[in-house]
Amino acid sequence: MTARWVVDEVKPARDLNVTWQPISLLFKNDPEEGSDYHKLTFFTHRLMRVMESVRRDGGDGAVFDLYWEYGRRIHHDQDRGFAAAEALEAAGLDPACAAAFDDEAWDAEIRSRMDAGLALCGDNVGTPIIALDDRRGVRQGYFGPVITRVPPTQDSLALWDGLVAMMNVEGFWEIKRTRTERPEFGDRP
Repeated sequence: MTARWVVDEVKPARDLNVTWQPISLLFKNDPEEGSDYHKLTFFTHRLMRVMESVRRDGGDGAVFDLYWEYGRRIHHDQDRGFAAAEALEAAGLDPACAAAFDDEAWDAEIRSRMDAGLALCGDNVGTPIIALDDRRGVRQGYFGPVITRVPPTQDSLALWDGLVAMMNVEGFWEIKRTRTERPEFGDRP
C-alpha cells in the first residue's frame, strides 16, 4: 500500500524520483525451514533475484514495471506461486531473466542493497523503508509509513509532507500505533 501511495498520489505532486530496492524477508527474518513463512519468503526472495537481473538489463524503470506486476499477482490475485517468466512477459520484459530465480549468485546484490537501506534506519525495522535527503543533505531512512489504504490526494500529500518534516528533526526516531485493519488493495492496477 505504501508503494501505491507514493507512486499514485505523492510522486506526481512532489516530482519524486523513486528507486525500488529489495529487502529480503528471508534474509531479514531467517524463518525456520519447512514453515509456511519460510516457503513464502523463499519464493519472494527468488522473485527478487529476477528483479535484480531485470535491473541489470533494463534499469530502475524495468524494476518498477516488474514490482508492479508482482504486486498485482501477489496482493490482488492472491497468487503466491506464479512462474517468474509469466510475470516478466506480462510486464513486457525479457522472460529470459527468469533464469535468475534459482541463481544464488544474485543473493550478494540483494544483501548489499538491503544492507544499505537498513544502515539508514537500523536493523530493528521491517518494510517499507523510505529514504531521502533531509534539508541538510543527509540521507535519512525510516521504516514506514505502514498504511492500509491509499489516502485521498490531499491526505496523501499531508502524510508525505509530515514524513519529510519528521526527517528534518534531529532526535526523532519513531511513531507507532497498533494496526487494527488489514490492507485494502483496491482495484487491480
